[in-house]
Amino acid sequence: MAVKDEDVRSRLRELDEHIRKEYIESPPKEERDWRTYEQEFSRRTREAMKSLDPLIHEAVSTIRIEPRTGRPDTLTLEQRVKLLLIKQLVGESNRMFANMLDLFSLLSGIEVSYKTVERLYSDEEVLMALHNLQVLLLKKRGIVKSDATGDGTGYSLSISKHYESIARELKDKAKEQNPSPSSGEKPKKRAFAYSFRLMDLSTRMYLAYGSSMRSEKEAFDRAMAMLSTMDVAIDTVRLDRYYSMPGYADRFGRDTRLFLIPRKNSTLNGSWRWKDAMIEFVRNTMAYLEQYHQRSNSEAGFAADKKMFGWSIAQRREDRIDCASFCTGLWHNLFNLAPL
Repeated sequence: MAVKDEDVRSRLRELDEHIRKEYIESPPKEERDWRTYEQEFSRRTREAMKSLDPLIHEAVSTIRIEPRTGRPDTLTLEQRVKLLLIKQLVGESNRMFANMLDLFSLLSGIEVSYKTVERLYSDEEVLMALHNLQVLLLKKRGIVKSDATGDGTGYSLSISKHYESIARELKDKAKEQNPSPSSGEKPKKRAFAYSFRLMDLSTRMYLAYGSSMRSEKEAFDRAMAMLSTMDVAIDTVRLDRYYSMPGYADRFGRDTRLFLIPRKNSTLNGSWRWKDAMIEFVRNTMAYLEQYHQRSNSEAGFAADKKMFGWSIAQRREDRIDCASFCTGLWHNLFNLAPL
């Protein structure tokens, strides 16, 4: 029997009704074994710290730096990469972190100012080393083919604003007319940076990530550009309704199976990759949903990242915001380097 547009919408209405009854009206209760969780977290932290030095050394060793004029760097490239990652992990302000380093300078003899710390976020050599580190982390876990899940979130650029609450306010005001340029009002500063991350389900490692000051779509585009530089094939991928359109589906390889919940106005118009996903959604709904709902691992990954690194980004320049987000992704992967 041929599948039609109305079949997709009918199955979607049935699904919405089921979710309302089973999960909204009577949500299931889950309990976490916190003792086991803390023990596992401590183990993975020790493994991450133990692996950090040799991984950074390997990431830096392939970079060849041409001699240049001017004052030489006080720190080696390895030291700069390590300093930036530790700064992102500690989460202090640049000035506070630089003052903390004064204590370590008694042992190392190296003095670093807060401006030096901030410049690390836009150091091209450091950025190259961070990219190499991402490639090495995926190779260490042996990720060649992946069943993946992807999602986006936002990071506040102000400590006084929380992404979820402000995002809700913006949706409520979506119908209000924006002030015209002639009204004399100054343009508001951007409050959030968008981030998209693609995760491997078997290892919980991020395959690629991107950020943007403008839109989640641009963050997705940058993550896909990064994915193209990784030697990883995507077998299956799960995305939420924001990406449930043929255009997003076609960004993945020809052999990639898609698991997306269609929007209410979805049709079968699009590539055969999109049609196949919608047909499977209608014909094998329960098996399809079992695959799709593994996307919750993306949400769990964001929650863990924000719990450890916070829900705000202190940097203000866009390139430095991108670097801060990149460092968060690297630390996530370092903490998942040891098998579960």
